[in-house]
Amino acid sequence: MKKISVRNLQSEIFQSAICNVKSKMTNTTIVTKAVADFLRHLRERNSSPHTIKAYSGDLANFAAYAGSRGWKSIDHIAIRGFLSQLYEKGLGKTSVARSLAAVRSLYRWLAREGVVEQNPAKLVATPKLPKKLPRVPTIEEMNSVLDGQMPQEAAFPERDLLMLELLYGCGIRNSELTGINLEDIRHSAEAILIRGKGKKERYVPFGGSAKTSLAAYIPARQAVLAEKRTKTEALLINQRGGRLTTRSVGRIIKKIAVAKGLSPDVHPHTLRHAFGAHMLEEGADLRAIQELLGHERLATTQRYTQLSIKHVLQVYDQTHPRAK
Repeated sequence: MKKISVRNLQSEIFQSAICNVKSKMTNTTIVTKAVADFLRHLRERNSSPHTIKAYSGDLANFAAYAGSRGWKSIDHIAIRGFLSQLYEKGLGKTSVARSLAAVRSLYRWLAREGVVEQNPAKLVATPKLPKKLPRVPTIEEMNSVLDGQMPQEAAFPERDLLMLELLYGCGIRNSELTGINLEDIRHSAEAILIRGKGKKERYVPFGGSAKTSLAAYIPARQAVLAEKRTKTEALLINQRGGRLTTRSVGRIIKKIAVAKGLSPDVHPHTLRHAFGAHMLEEGADLRAIQELLGHERLATTQRYTQLSIKHVLQVYDQTHPRAK
C-alpha cells in the first residue's frame, strides 16, 4: 500500500480548494457576463428603457444568488429559492413576479443562444397578482384638456399640446413618442412612422387636431433651434434644442394633468390606455386597436374590453330607471 505523506495530503487538499474557488469564480463570471450580454441584446432590440433598468436590477440579484452554481446546477427549485429570498427581503408580489419574468426572459435568450437546453423558470408559477384595471380619464375630461388653453405650467405650450395630441390621439408609447424624427411624419398620408418594441415599425394615423398642433409647433421648434444654433432630427425638443427625454415627458404630462384638474396619477401610458378604451367605447374593432397600439397578442388589447364594460355598467347604473 502506497504511503501518503502529510505534506502531500496537505498539498492535494490545497490544490482541490483552489480548483473549487476557481470553478466558482468562473461560474460567477459566466453568469454575470451572460446577464450583461442579455441586457445589451434588449437595448439592440429597442426594448423599453424602463424594462431594461428593471431587468438590470432583477438579474443582478439573480446573478448574485445563482452565480457560483453554474447553469447546469440551476433548476426550478433553485429559482424558487431565489424568489423566496426576495420575499424574505420584503419585496411584494409585483416585484417578485417581475423578477421571475426577467429570469424567464434571460433563459429564453440563453436557450436560443445554445447556452442551456431548457428554461427551468417555466416550471415556476407566477405569484398571483390582484387584477387592477387602469383608471383612465373620460372622453369629456380628455376633450377638456386638449380643447382648452395650455396652463401656465406649460413651459413650451405648442410642443406640450402636440405631445398630448400624439399620446392620446395616436395611442403611442412614451419611448415611441420621443423617438419620432421630423422625417417620420408623412404629411400627405397624415401618418407617422413609429418604431416600437423589438425595432418593429408601424404607421399610425393622426387626426385633424394633431395636424393643427403640428403646424403650430414646427415654427416654434425652428425658432428654438435657431436661437440655440443647433440642429436635431428629433421632432420633440427641449428648450435647449436637444431631443426630449421620456423622463421629461412624464414630468410635463403630470404637471399639465394636475393643472387641468385630472388625477396626479396620470402619466404618458395613461393616455395610451385612454386611447384604447375610448376607441372601443366608440365602436372600433378590437383587431384595428391592436394594430394601432402595436400589440403582438390580441389578449393584451382585450384589457380595454374590461374598461369598456365597466364604463357601460356605470352608464346603466346612472341612467336606467330599473337599475336603482
